[in-house]
Amino acid sequence: MTASSEQQRRQWHVYIVLCADGTLYTGVTNDVETRVAAHNAGRGAKYTRPRLPVSLVYTEAAGARGDALRRELEIKRLPRALKSRLAAGAADCAET
Repeated sequence: MTASSEQQRRQWHVYIVLCADGTLYTGVTNDVETRVAAHNAGRGAKYTRPRLPVSLVYTEAAGARGDALRRELEIKRLPRALKSRLAAGAADCAET
């Protein structure tokens, strides 16, 4: 693994997936692709297991794990309409 890819791997992200039932799930990870694959394999969060498949609709680099957890909490506190706009790419929702 190169130094660049190792550094990216340590980078934490906040992500939102759209579940099959139309709900949104927000989480944190340091490997988004692997985490979404885990959700779809039934090895992700308990919330998503009965709501498969999930699709990634939003990801945001967050730096350290603590930063990602704080941002996850901010996003989880948003009303559904704002989370949907964030997932759709509305710039005014990116910073709360």
